[in-house]
Amino acid sequence: MTKFKAFRLREHERKVTAGFEDMTVDELDPGDVVIRVAYSSVNYKDALAATGAGRIVRRFPCVGGIDLAGTVVESSDGRFAKGDAVLATSYDIGVAHDGGYAEYARIPAGWIVPMPKGLTLHDAMALGTAGFTAGLAVERMEHDGLAPANGPVVVSGATGGVGSIAVDILSRRGYHVVALTGKDTETDYLHHLGAKEVMLRSSLDLAKIKPLDRATWAGAVDNLGGDVLAWMASTMQVGGVIASVGLAASMNLNTTVAPFILRGASLLGVDSANCPMPQRRRVWERLATDLRPAHLAACTRTVPFAELPSVFDAFVQAKVKGRVVVDLAP
Repeated sequence: MTKFKAFRLREHERKVTAGFEDMTVDELDPGDVVIRVAYSSVNYKDALAATGAGRIVRRFPCVGGIDLAGTVVESSDGRFAKGDAVLATSYDIGVAHDGGYAEYARIPAGWIVPMPKGLTLHDAMALGTAGFTAGLAVERMEHDGLAPANGPVVVSGATGGVGSIAVDILSRRGYHVVALTGKDTETDYLHHLGAKEVMLRSSLDLAKIKPLDRATWAGAVDNLGGDVLAWMASTMQVGGVIASVGLAASMNLNTTVAPFILRGASLLGVDSANCPMPQRRRVWERLATDLRPAHLAACTRTVPFAELPSVFDAFVQAKVKGRVVVDLAP
């Protein structure tokens, strides 16, 4: 039985350990489709899981990696055939079902998306969960009335994976994007992605957030949670929309109902993990067309599979910008 390399997470006495192991397909979790994985990616969630910095993995041992793209080598489901290019993200992948950090994956057919026309396997992972989340956020905000003519849109955590792609997508769609960041060295990077303005998080007085402050934003994409999200809510325009996509700073939210009942602002939760498949496929199709970022290559770097462990600490320490693709070529 052919063995292949996998990056597996284990737990001993509540301490997470991670490393490369040899596995066979029969050792992978059950699934209808076996995929030769070409690329995966690294998300903040992956780094929390692999380092044990967050209680992400729900079952040990587990092959890490919440994203994967590759080619079908075996399928018992009529929706997929040998040779099909596919991608899979979210659901239980990499947290309670063996994920994308392995040369082969065995995945339930209901979790798999056919590769949209116009995307390569590498493109799909340059987007990955981060890109899908950004695309889902834009779709939800525009469904609730956001349009370029309404006014500026602020994106927090703008140098991260979701933030970078959100800045790119929104600017390409004609929005006046203000990138909010804690990294004063990345102004040129954010302007290159299309941000019209860059605002430093240090310029905000988050100790004195008013119930209602100056109405500024037509829309917002928030990756941080906590006080930044509360400040965003207080500064929304009438009818403004906020997409809450992350909790990199805090999962707490101390705010008032004032922005929602006096300005009609909306707080939209963006759940990429459990997004229904019809909407999931639609957003992926749009990421290949009208929501496709214009500067995906500029915010992406690729590392070989062997170097995967060296990447995680930088994510946890918020020292990474853009996206990291993992090349699983043997």
